Amino acid sequence: MSTSIHKPLIPIRSEKPVSGRFKTPKAWILCSPWSEDQLALTTLAANIKHLGQEARINRDTTAATLLLVRDNRIAHPEGYELHIKQDGIRIISSTAAGAFYGIQTLREKLHLNSRHLTCCVVEDHPTFARRGIFVDCSRGKVPTLSTLKNLVSLIASWKINELQLNIENVFHFAKHPDIGADHSSFTASDILDLQAYCEKYHIRLVPCLASFGHMERVLMLPRYKKLGELPGYHNLPGGTTLNPRHPGSIRLMADLYKEFLPCFKSVDFNVCGDEPWELGKGASKKVADRIGTGKLYLEFMLKLRTLCQKQGKRMNMWADIVMNHPEIIPQIPKDIVMLNWQYDRHYKERRIERTHELSRAGLPVVCCPGTNSWQSHGSRLKQALDVTTYFAKTAVKVKAEGFLQTDWGDAGHRNTLAVALCSFAHGAAHAWHSRGVDDSNHVERFAFHTFGDKSGKLAKAIWTVATSGNNHWAYLSLNESLRAPKPFFHFYGHDMVWMEKNKLPEAICRKRISELSSLRFADDFKAASPFLKLMLQEYDLAAEMDRFAYERLPLAHQLRSQSRPDPKTLRIHLDRLIRLSSHFGSLWNKVNRPSRLCDNQKAFDSGIRELRQILGQS
Repeated sequence: MSTSIHKPLIPIRSEKPVSGRFKTPKAWILCSPWSEDQLALTTLAANIKHLGQEARINRDTTAATLLLVRDNRIAHPEGYELHIKQDGIRIISSTAAGAFYGIQTLREKLHLNSRHLTCCVVEDHPTFARRGIFVDCSRGKVPTLSTLKNLVSLIASWKINELQLNIENVFHFAKHPDIGADHSSFTASDILDLQAYCEKYHIRLVPCLASFGHMERVLMLPRYKKLGELPGYHNLPGGTTLNPRHPGSIRLMADLYKEFLPCFKSVDFNVCGDEPWELGKGASKKVADRIGTGKLYLEFMLKLRTLCQKQGKRMNMWADIVMNHPEIIPQIPKDIVMLNWQYDRHYKERRIERTHELSRAGLPVVCCPGTNSWQSHGSRLKQALDVTTYFAKTAVKVKAEGFLQTDWGDAGHRNTLAVALCSFAHGAAHAWHSRGVDDSNHVERFAFHTFGDKSGKLAKAIWTVATSGNNHWAYLSLNESLRAPKPFFHFYGHDMVWMEKNKLPEAICRKRISELSSLRFADDFKAASPFLKLMLQEYDLAAEMDRFAYERLPLAHQLRSQSRPDPKTLRIHLDRLIRLSSHFGSLWNKVNRPSRLCDNQKAFDSGIRELRQILGQS
């Protein structure tokens, strides 16, 4: 085994060696007098049995191999001490959460060393109080409860303690039933079920609801179109942003909050508020010209704060607009948490470097990097790792309240959950103990700890599927017409027309196709859990989609230059597209709820029809 992966995935703050080795018993006896520790002990027992040893859970502490102890001298509520001695193991904490995290460290040690535990004393606690992941559920994919529960159990092992689900319209509102209709929306019962599951793993389910920008799926409905700031923006019936001066806008949000927020125990609530692109350009233009766009924005956000207070919630909001209008920072109440996000170190806004503007104003801050999986089949992994490391240094410096790793699903959410997991784990490592993270071999450790990859084969495959300088192009062009004279609409400009103009050499395409064709994820690591096997299948799908996008480029070159591709090549391409569409739909239904699969399937069907038409003309 490579020494580079022979380290914990989630770093330990302090470990002091003690002479001797732990004497592995014939049968482990795992003891705690507290019922709230039973889940953690059960997962540990499963790990021990996987190593070929017996393990029993017992409340009688007289013959304990592992004993969980509560002691108030452990000051940090999520801290713990792990004592591994020759004759037994003790985990000391002041809370059940601390005991849970101590067990996660012991599980990692067993994974690394099997039966040969070296005696030591570990003293550990997290850097950030809030250590979260954020999952987009509103751009197409709505995960099943089973998927979310499996994700919760995985991220809990990485000592994550917060989960946010991005909800723009995918909640069933009794008073506003049109919102979320035909989107497999969550019900109040779903949220309560998931919340109860999260609590077992010491994770807070924090509510998140679009409340200003990103309202296009609500504003496109006839009943709400009148609330839009600029109806027709980007050919959307109601645009994307609420008119902050229309009295119906705040009334709508009051109604939604009254139904949505009582489902959640968390005091924190993310009202979003990011990217209100049309603000001050439509119905409120005259007001914006008179008082300023920043003040207009803050005016509406303060109304949302009043609604939050009525529901007993502490308002959290994305910080992008505030950072664009720093003149309003002194006017922001100090009980609003600023979620400062940036997904590329080279953003011209430089929000990472400017985080101190928020903290010095006395505002609580959560720093939010991203997985860079959106508009990509395999993710822009290097960019994601770089920005997370960079942002974490700032978060430590400004003493941020939390660290939140975000994952989005722009342009149909064809990107898979699997390709975000490596970044989730990286964010978790920095959230727990950033200064202890070895960034250089994170992917290798992730593959080993999560899937049992000792050879490095899976880690290499993850890097391969995530290495594509034009993966925005590959994602968007997968469903683009081969003969389309205009590019697919998006923000990045890397579509098939762009690639043709810049003459991406076919040799590069062939190399990329060859690299992706050789990847196989799901065939290996058969000992993985059913959920992780699904994630390996998603990696296979990511490689398949990216490969297909590169195969389309030579055909597009030929068709747009009015030449005729070889009919045999076209038939092979058609057959592959039909299989890809079927594979995509099958896996979608295993991981996600069914709605909006139809949007992606329509795009695949359009490509199939086009190829059949081209073949019919040949």
